[in-house]
Amino acid sequence: MGKASIIVYIILALLLLLFLSQNKHPSAHHHRRLKLRSNFTLHHHHHAHHHDPVPFDPLVAELERRREDKEFEKQYIEHSHPEFDTAAAAQGEEGQPEWEDMMNAEDYINDEDRFNVTNRLVLLFPKVDVDPTDGFLSGHELTEWNVKQAQKEVLHRSEREMAVHDKNPDGFVSFVEYDPPSWVHKADNDSFGYDMGWWKEEHFNASDVDGDGLLNLTEFNDFLHPADSKNPKLFEWLCKEEVRERDTDKDGKINFKEFFHGLFDLVRNYDEESHNDSHHSEDSRDAPARMLFAQLDKDGDGYLSSVELLPVIGKIHPSEHYYAKQQADYIISQADEDKDGRLTLTEMIENPYVFYSAIFNDDEDDFDYHDEFR
Repeated sequence: MGKASIIVYIILALLLLLFLSQNKHPSAHHHRRLKLRSNFTLHHHHHAHHHDPVPFDPLVAELERRREDKEFEKQYIEHSHPEFDTAAAAQGEEGQPEWEDMMNAEDYINDEDRFNVTNRLVLLFPKVDVDPTDGFLSGHELTEWNVKQAQKEVLHRSEREMAVHDKNPDGFVSFVEYDPPSWVHKADNDSFGYDMGWWKEEHFNASDVDGDGLLNLTEFNDFLHPADSKNPKLFEWLCKEEVRERDTDKDGKINFKEFFHGLFDLVRNYDEESHNDSHHSEDSRDAPARMLFAQLDKDGDGYLSSVELLPVIGKIHPSEHYYAKQQADYIISQADEDKDGRLTLTEMIENPYVFYSAIFNDDEDDFDYHDEFR
């Protein structure tokens, strides 16, 4: 049997299973209501490690971006122009169509005729099943799909932020134009171990790949999200940042005590040890911590320099790929009914809300969504 015949056979089998599934469970999932989220904050905290999952469905992601953009515009005007009469503005918007105002978006995604979750999964399955196209979704394929959705989300927010800082506007952000987030202005210089002037200039210059003193969109996106950059200067900056933050005795490097109490639990290999080890006594963690410290301390001087932190900076500052894989692993763990480590379209259809769980309104259900994604 040729490859084309096998593919046709798989498609026909899946369509048959879909038909049987729809007739067997015509209303199995109607009791759950989807709810759009808003991850918007006007000032992003650089050190926040909380990460919201990116919607699996690009259509849902687009709806959330539109809602977020409206909230951004509203808060930006209130922040930049406090004299603006927001109440009057709200009255002026009353005549706008509800759809354009995103007032009706949740009704849209909860309308089975307009937004059918099963149909959405049938449509999305071949878009994810590309490496290879074999009728199954692997962890790798799910991860790559999630990464692409996350990159779109990140770039969209960077474009929005760039519009705020590009005062000219000429499509670039200069150092003079850049206005650091509010926490930089308000923080005590000692609270994070920072000299705030150093933070701004060093960070900006590391992001400026071509050295022209201006950040284009790509450079500005890297500036806001250094962990996802391919710019080695930004990884070096992240390492220097960690040394400055963890260096309690201000000698310019990290000793074992500073490593043990500040970084060890971030960079240790949990696959080699029990996740509960962090709750044990310090004595039980001392030996593995010293072993890892010695591995990182390449020159054997008993200290970790910023360069020596490079191999583990990805664990200290996880990238979107890290979160995408985490999300993919969770999806497979919940929907992989035959436990073969991959998903069929049938398994997706039988477990549709695993893919939409980030936008559930669980007020009426005891649906337990994985804590990693809250």
